[in-house]
Order: sequence, then C-alpha cells, then structure tokens
Amino acid sequence: MAHVERLTVYPVKALDGMDCDSVSIRPGGTLAHDREFAMFDADGDVVNGKRTDRVHDTDTSYDTGTGTLSVTTGGDSVSFELRDADDRARAAEWLSAFFDVDLTVERDETLGYVDRREMGPSVISTATLETVASWFDDVTVEGLRRRLRANVEIGGVPAFWEDRFVGTDAPAFRAGGVRFEGVTPCGRCVVPQRDPDTGRKTPEFRERFIERRRETFPEWADRDAFDHFYTLMLIARVPEGDRGTDLAVGDLVEVVSTDET
Repeated sequence: MAHVERLTVYPVKALDGMDCDSVSIRPGGTLAHDREFAMFDADGDVVNGKRTDRVHDTDTSYDTGTGTLSVTTGGDSVSFELRDADDRARAAEWLSAFFDVDLTVERDETLGYVDRREMGPSVISTATLETVASWFDDVTVEGLRRRLRANVEIGGVPAFWEDRFVGTDAPAFRAGGVRFEGVTPCGRCVVPQRDPDTGRKTPEFRERFIERRRETFPEWADRDAFDHFYTLMLIARVPEGDRGTDLAVGDLVEVVSTDET
C-alpha cells in the first residue's frame, strides 16, 4: 500500500539532512525546518554543494528544539545556536574560515531557501532509489538518498512512480491530509555524481544515469514534460488550503485527479 516511507529536511542548505517522524507544512508551502538557514557570500550568492565539494568534509546535526547546529570536521566539533543572531554571526565566522569564503548565515522561517522558491517539497519513491542505486557498483540506496536530498519518500509504489505527476492532464496525490501537485521534474546537477562521504565523483555517473534513465523511462510518464534524461525526483506544490497541516511517516498515499480536492 502506498505510504509515506521517510521525511527528510535539511535545516542548513548544503549541509546534512535529518529524518523526521512528522513535520508541518509551512505557510510558504515547504516542510518546516527545511533549508531554514543558508550561507551567502558577499555578492548574495548561495554557498552550496554545487559550488564547493568542501561540504563533504563536514558531519552536521541539528536540534529543532534548541536550534543548535553541531559541526564535526576531522574529529573536532563545534556548535552554534542558529536562532540567536549573535551566535549565528559566530557560525558565519567559523564557516567563512572553513569554506574560505566571506559569508553570512541567513534565516527564513516562512519558506526556507529552497532552490525553486515558488514551489514546494521534493518527492521520490523508495523503489526509484533502489533501482537507480542498482545501476552502479558502488552506490548504495542510503548513499543515493544523501546524493539526491529528497524531502518526501514514498513506499509501496513502483520505481519512477513520481514521474506521473507532471505534464498534460497529470493527476495529483494526497498523503494523509496534504495534497501534492506536481510542478516539474528535477533536473540534476553535479552533486549526485559525488560520493556523499568523500566528495569523489563516481566515474561516468552522469553518462550511465542518462543511458539507463532513457532505457527505463516509464510508459505512464509524459515525455514532453521532461527536458532531458538527467532528471530524477519530483518538485511538487502544496495548495494554500493544506498548508499548516502535519505530514507523518506512515500516512497513506492516494492518487487523485486534478479537479479532486
């Protein structure tokens, strides 16, 4: 039976994620705590994994109760209370030295610093992760999760199930009390090509991915909705009426028509 298998948020954009048993939908339509903080350079450009592979040299955790970010590098640990402006400035100073970039740490509680700020959570199925991981000798399902960084993982459905929710006459789906409407497939960047622990690129990752994605593209998907085959994961939208609702692991998932509320 289709259900929510996993919920993951990334409190600081580019740093490690954290799994949640339940999470609320923000007023902006994203998951609470997801990309709540982000690092920006002096020009206002985000500092993330696309820009530097130094993100792979950190292990981070976040306490949603206290707002504390803990960072471990090379056996040394440091913590910052990111909800406190002074401590956030201290975090920015430390991170500036680590990334060798003059940066600030900013906060957005309403929407978060998601890449597509007019959209919402990212969605993928467990079967998709299992299938794509099988295309590579040294890529595990858990490692692929960390490479792709999806918010909502759906279990009990076939591989590439999420592809059906974009394109002409595409349906929506409901998870518990939350409606998800597909907006766009997620074109991938350099980050999924890297081992999440070492930062090393998996040889010919992009080439093999495209080849196998083309071979396995599902018949239920609208090919015209996909610009290319280096695409995986759905970017969805939560309607305003469902924002403020809680989403939980184990919630049942059903496909609904576009005109069904």
